[in-house]
Order: sequence, then structure tokens, then C-alpha cells
Amino acid sequence: MSFFKRLKDKFSGTPEDVQDELEPLDSDEEQPLEDDQEEQPKKKAPRKLSEADFDEDGLISIEDFEEIEAQQIGAKFKAGLEKSRENFQEQLNNLIARYRKVDEDFFEALEEMLITADVGFDTVMQLVEELRFEAQKRNITETEDLREVIVEKIVDIYHQDEENSEAMDLEDGRLNVILMVGVNGVGKTTTIGKLAHRYQSEGKKVMLAAGDTFRAGAIEQLNIWGDRVGVEVTSQSEGSDPAAVIYDAINAAKSKGADILICDTAGRLQNKANLMNELEKVKRVIGRAVPDAPHEVLLCLDATTGQNALSQAKSFKEVTNVTGIVLTKLDGTAKGGIVLAIRNELHIPVKYVGLGEKLDDLQPFNPESYVYGLFADMIEQNVDESEIDHNEEQSESTDNEIEGQYHEPK
Repeated sequence: MSFFKRLKDKFSGTPEDVQDELEPLDSDEEQPLEDDQEEQPKKKAPRKLSEADFDEDGLISIEDFEEIEAQQIGAKFKAGLEKSRENFQEQLNNLIARYRKVDEDFFEALEEMLITADVGFDTVMQLVEELRFEAQKRNITETEDLREVIVEKIVDIYHQDEENSEAMDLEDGRLNVILMVGVNGVGKTTTIGKLAHRYQSEGKKVMLAAGDTFRAGAIEQLNIWGDRVGVEVTSQSEGSDPAAVIYDAINAAKSKGADILICDTAGRLQNKANLMNELEKVKRVIGRAVPDAPHEVLLCLDATTGQNALSQAKSFKEVTNVTGIVLTKLDGTAKGGIVLAIRNELHIPVKYVGLGEKLDDLQPFNPESYVYGLFADMIEQNVDESEIDHNEEQSESTDNEIEGQYHEPK
């Protein structure tokens, strides 16, 4: 199975498709139309969804549940990466149309295209060098035949170190402490609220610590998010010692049997030395109260700032042990290549991405769902065309066999 077909089979479909498919299973009767209502054509659900396996209690099988979930994720990434996808696909298609032959001129133009998409210079050089090797190895001479290899190599570059590095270090039976860091204005408070909602919807008891006591309004904003998603927030007055706030929050979380404590921190202090000292103090307090904590230090970055986000990541990596990136506002940029630059040049995994304004638009990052979101239209068109060509070949072969069977000898 080709790489494109595997991605299409895994992620194609939308939540609407899923809903259209499941509703008729509850009843075989057709619902009458209102007088002023026109009959709308039904969306065609993916083939396997039409075979969803419900047991006698009305529960769906694990296999079909995972398939539906994958398609919902695919729809999220496809919608959230619309700007980047239009940019990537248009430029790549134009490049392939302009350079029909795989040669050095094509690779130089591809380098320029990827750099302008914020993929990062070092990452681009590595990617293009690997494409040169693959083209020679597979004897690829037409740029059209290199299209799928380009997408596949993007996934390979992300996965070259640790296969499961995007997984969060969260365990049952302990208080999991997540420390959130990042400059002001990147969406850190909103991310904390959305993370709290996600974990609470998974059945976890979540609490928040308002450790950003320096920025005006930060404590109030976090309390608003706490009320909105229904989690408790530990806070003190503005200007209080952040380490003291987080210490109180840890004690409260322990006493109330919380599973996860998410700690906000200051987004900007007077200089890097002050930021380093403050973060180190907070980490020492957490480490004394909870062994091996914080279990995750997540850096929030604004995807719309492009290479500036990469610079921020480098700065924070110098002052604290960042374990993962939350890339916010990915839906607002046409240069989604910054994901690759962060992963490949800083060796920090992207753990969550912001794909919209809704509570569930903060999604766990996965390289395959990411490249599907970037190239979905191209992937689906390529697979559909291949299937049409394959069916035509089969039909022609069948016709030839039939003609041979009934051909009378001279």
C-alpha cells in the first residue's frame, strides 16, 4: 500500500460523515421532509464506517471506534491547517509543473520554497539531501513521481529520534505536575484552560495554579478559565511569590486527590537572568514537594510568529529543561513548516497544536495527521486518480480476456 493511500484510508472523512453514517442505524424509517425543505443529497461515508460493528447493547467495536476517531482527528487537522495547506500545495504543484525533470534546478527551487514556509534552513538542507538520495536510489526522473516521497520524508525527519516522543509523561496513581512556560501573548492561559478541559473530559481530576503573579490580569484570566471548564484554581494576590503559590497549589492538589496540576508561570521578567532564577526557584519547590516533578515542562509558542517562535524556543531551552512544545494558533498561519524546524533543530517534540478557537481544537500532535492536514487535497486526489487508473487497467484486462475467450480460431 502506498504512503498516500495509507494516510487517506486512515484520516479521510469528517465528523459529519460519521454522524450521517451512525444515525440511520437507530431506525430504518425515513424521516418526512417539511413542506419548505428540499431533499439534500447524503454525504457518502467511508466504506468501513458503513460496516460499523455494534453489539446487542448498541456499543461500537474498538476497531470502528478507532477508525472514527482517526477520521475526526484528520478532519480537525485538515480544517486547522487550511492556510498552510493552500500555501504548501499551491507552491509544490507550481514547482512540479514548472520543473518536469528531477535535476539540480528543481532541488534548488524546492529548497527556496521550503525555507519561505518556515521549515528552517538546516531542516531544509537535510530534507532535500535525502530527497536527492531517494531519487537516485529509486531512479526517479520525473518530479511528479517525487511528490509522495517529499511528504513521506517530512514524517521521517520528525520521527528520526524517538518514535513516541510526542506522548505526555502522565501516570495513574500520582500527582502529575505540568509546568507551563512562554512569553506573554502566545496563548499560554488559553492553552492551560483547554488542557484542563481535555484531561477532565478524560476522567482526570485537574487543578490549576496561578503562578503568573507579575502580569496584570493573569490571575483573573486563569480563574475565568477555571470557572469555564469547572476546575479549581489556587491563586494569591498580584505580586505574590510564584513559588509560594505553586507550593500551596501542590498541597491542595494532594489533599484533594488531584491527578493533574497545571502550573502557570510568568511570561516575561526584566531580563533572561531574572526569568532563569524565577523558573529555577519554582522547579526546586515543585521537586521538593513531588519527587521527579515537574513531569512535563511545556513551552507555548505562537505559530504565527514564524522564526521568532524558534528563537523563543532556543532562549527557553537555555534556561529550563523544556520537555515539549505547545504550538498555538497554527490555524492562523500559512507557514506551518515551523513544526519541523522546532523538532529537527532543537530536538524538542511538539506535543499539542492549536487548530482553532473551540475547547477541543487543542489537539495532540502526530506527524502523520500533521502531514495529512498539510497535503490532504493532494493526497486524496493522487489516490483517487491512481484508483481510477487501476480500475481502468483491470477493466481493459477483463475485456481482453473475454475477447480472447470468444475469439474464434481461423
